[in-house]
Amino acid sequence: MIYLIDANVLITAHNTYYPVDRVPEFWDWLLHQAKAGVVKMPIEVFEEVMEGSGDEEKDQLLGWLNGEGVRAALVLDGEADIALVQQVLTTAYAADLDDIELETIGRDPFLIAQGLAAPAVRTVVSNEVSKNTQQRARRKIPDACRDVGVACCNTFAMLKALDWRTGWRT
Repeated sequence: MIYLIDANVLITAHNTYYPVDRVPEFWDWLLHQAKAGVVKMPIEVFEEVMEGSGDEEKDQLLGWLNGEGVRAALVLDGEADIALVQQVLTTAYAADLDDIELETIGRDPFLIAQGLAAPAVRTVVSNEVSKNTQQRARRKIPDACRDVGVACCNTFAMLKALDWRTGWRT
């Protein structure tokens, strides 16, 4: 299985439970998983995180992302299939989205389209929570994934499946 991570997986991990400077073994493990081809991130999502906010907390995350070999290991090879991105937009969001709605959705359709490209071996990972009542641009990733037949889980489900633990090297 390949886990395709959303920007919020890295941002939330760093900002809440695994700060880069306090739990470096998590980030080493994540890089190890990326090098093994198990954890990946579409280029569009990687660039979203790299845009950052410029505040001190995110600078540590950006520093990690700019670290030696991180981009090469973490970014999924190949671009998203535009036809699949369009399918995600039409099926999971709406066929008649305007420019403001597309901006609100952001890069989520690229993430989901990469999952849709190989649904038997790819799972999208996001910290967004399902909200079935949301419509159009307000749809959440788990709901959009469900609508197009892509598996989706949260960070902790991925960590459990991949048996994350401190001291993982021993």
